[in-house]
Amino acid sequence: MGNPFCHVELSTDNPGKAKEFYAKVFDWKFEDSPSPVPGGTYTHIKVGEGTGGGLMKKAMAEAPNAWLAYVLVDSVDATIRKARECGAKILLEKMVVPKMGAFAILVDPTGAALGVWEVAK
Repeated sequence: MGNPFCHVELSTDNPGKAKEFYAKVFDWKFEDSPSPVPGGTYTHIKVGEGTGGGLMKKAMAEAPNAWLAYVLVDSVDATIRKARECGAKILLEKMVVPKMGAFAILVDPTGAALGVWEVAK
């Protein structure tokens, strides 16, 4: 399948409670690392096989706690350009994660949010 889902991410106001819950329910393993957001922590979710993910403290207090799926793309720039042409609103412009890749978040014409991820080349 072209452009598979490649990552899912939870933004929450209580990462510790989320980790405790998901470790018990699904037996997921977690690995903390520094977040691209200064002073923050990003937790990688290790699920074994299948699409992994991450969780972090949400950046905007007024935002709901929510999961966001990411789709793998060859180019964030090209995808965002095409999404705009097709009626999407760009919620978060391209952000580079050093040595890993880049991502952006769009909202489709129905109001659903979706992330796109480009692996560093």
